[in-house]
Amino acid sequence: MALGPLMIDIQSAALTGAERARLRHPLIGGVILFTRNYVDGGQLASLTAELHALRSPPLLIAVDHEGGRVQRFRAGFTALPACGVYGAAYRRDADTGMASAEAGGWIMASELRSLGVDFSFAPVLDIDTGLSTVIGDRAFHRDQRIVAALAYAYMKGMHAAGMAAVGKHFPGHGSVPADSHHALPVDERPCRVIESTDLPPFAHLIRNGIEGIMPAHVVYARADPHPAGFSRYWLQDVLRRKLGFDGVIFSDDITMAGAAVAGDATQRARAALDAGCDMVLICNDPEAADKVIAELSMPQDPLSRARLMRMHGRPPPYDAGRRELALRLLAGLHDVPELDLNDDRMV
Repeated sequence: MALGPLMIDIQSAALTGAERARLRHPLIGGVILFTRNYVDGGQLASLTAELHALRSPPLLIAVDHEGGRVQRFRAGFTALPACGVYGAAYRRDADTGMASAEAGGWIMASELRSLGVDFSFAPVLDIDTGLSTVIGDRAFHRDQRIVAALAYAYMKGMHAAGMAAVGKHFPGHGSVPADSHHALPVDERPCRVIESTDLPPFAHLIRNGIEGIMPAHVVYARADPHPAGFSRYWLQDVLRRKLGFDGVIFSDDITMAGAAVAGDATQRARAALDAGCDMVLICNDPEAADKVIAELSMPQDPLSRARLMRMHGRPPPYDAGRRELALRLLAGLHDVPELDLNDDRMV
């Protein structure tokens, strides 16, 4: 059975019979985990093993585990700094910043891979313009060149630990004050400004082999009336053709307020897939997931199925020396203040 185009969640630290049946549906291709799904390392390893055993090929297992205020699993995991901390370190000393970002990506990925999680939705490639509180210190920096450099280092660390990377939020969420979890942000900047300031980090990581991209639930009004995740202009004309991206396009969570413009849950899923997404996320709304499963009927592109297979994690190499060095580098960073945002809604 091929991986389907939907990624959904589960409600607790153990699977129910209804969830097992839902996850075996041909439209399902992945599971996204949240804080409520974690008790400790042993429980998480058992859960991921059971999830992987449900299907062949195994379902993809993902999580938002960036660091800072977006780290789903805490107890037993290294406390990861927000991406902005690497940017601050880079400004003090570029070599230290780069080494720390790579160490952070490696620690994050190696810990998750050791417990069976395939990938994290990271790194954030947005620019911290100071306008967006939902992005803020989740971004590496306000300078696109530093964002590109640090994100590449972070991705290198992920790859070394056996994990694929997913850059977000294409083409850039940092220049709108509204939070797409609760509203539909509209970016009124000219296209040439977005292309020159926000796209370079995405272009840099695409040239260096990033496996996944997640578009933003943001309308870029000078380019297209649809949010980027429902826009053939952004996903096909720009991301696929202009930037040459041939990896997986993941929608952001379609239950977010920023996605409501596309209609009900099934209409949102259909619109995202039609625009060019390979996999659609439906989070924190089992009824919406069941509705989409019951109503969605769209042929899946064989290329899309092939792309999804690249997201499975590789066996994590054990490297005690690298872990010791990475922890030492992270311990030398000084964290920045974190915002009090709802962890389980942040994607």
